[in-house]
Amino acid sequence: MKINDYEVPEDLYYTDTHEWLKKENGKVRIGITDYARKQLGNITYVGFEVNVGDEVEFKQPFGEIESEKATEDLYSPVSGKVIEVNIELEDMPQIVEDDPYGKGWMLLIEPTNLENDIKNLMTAEEYAEYLKKKLEEE
Repeated sequence: MKINDYEVPEDLYYTDTHEWLKKENGKVRIGITDYARKQLGNITYVGFEVNVGDEVEFKQPFGEIESEKATEDLYSPVSGKVIEVNIELEDMPQIVEDDPYGKGWMLLIEPTNLENDIKNLMTAEEYAEYLKKKLEEE
């Protein structure tokens, strides 16, 4: 679905800080939304504070993203163990701009309590409404 010029895939879950989560065979892949990447503009840096095997906590920072406009923390939408880190983004942060829901993913996590964490996330429909309100305020 589209909200203004922003893509909101319907098979994902979303945070109020504009990260997304996709369920994949008992694991979850996460990244930032189309809205976040367009707000940031030209992305110049993606850095991770976690490595494979590390634990991440729900709503806690796992890295940061920088652009010509701002530096923002990246927050985990779930608690769990990091299975994979997309370190390619450290050398080519523009991948996030080009493909935020595909090649621009950031972490693959084995969640510890996915069903509980998902209750605190938004469905695509809920995120679309959240985005509409946010855009009205801008």
